[in-house]
Amino acid sequence: MAVAERFEKLDEKLKDFIRQQHMYFIGTAGAEGYVNVSPKGMDSFRILNDTTVAWLNLTGSGNETAAHVLENSRMTVMFCSFDKQPLIMRLYGQAAVVHPRDERWDELAALFPHYTGARQIFVLDLALVQTSCGYAVPYYKLQGERPTLTKWADKHGEAGIHDYWAQKNMKSLNDKDTGIL
Repeated sequence: MAVAERFEKLDEKLKDFIRQQHMYFIGTAGAEGYVNVSPKGMDSFRILNDTTVAWLNLTGSGNETAAHVLENSRMTVMFCSFDKQPLIMRLYGQAAVVHPRDERWDELAALFPHYTGARQIFVLDLALVQTSCGYAVPYYKLQGERPTLTKWADKHGEAGIHDYWAQKNMKSLNDKDTGIL
């Protein structure tokens, strides 16, 4: 069995692996309460440099990651190879949340496609990069991106999205503030 490898930063080989992935997972937790693991897709992940990454968070049914990062900035991003060579990569670090009202929003948002319902960008300063075998991860084939979220957001428009945030995204499952508005 392959041994896990640790890296202090992303080299070109690791960056290439990230760029080839169509899905990733975000793991966060507050000081207490539920641990959240959230799957992400679409064109929503960027490598800013060897030790910093960012991902665009779109409006969804919950806003757990935002609440967790406000309380506890630890975050793990996990990528899995579902084709070719088996590999799992985890990015460990400290995250900060950037909202559309924040000074850095325009700079960071310019790195991503425009999506109605973009609600936060998380910037992760890497403390550790770890790869492991992924031998037990099954093969899957990408059939395409789901248009469901973008259609839903476009139908509601920016004003409708803000109303949704006020109704559904203000508090976490553990009743913690998310900082959305």
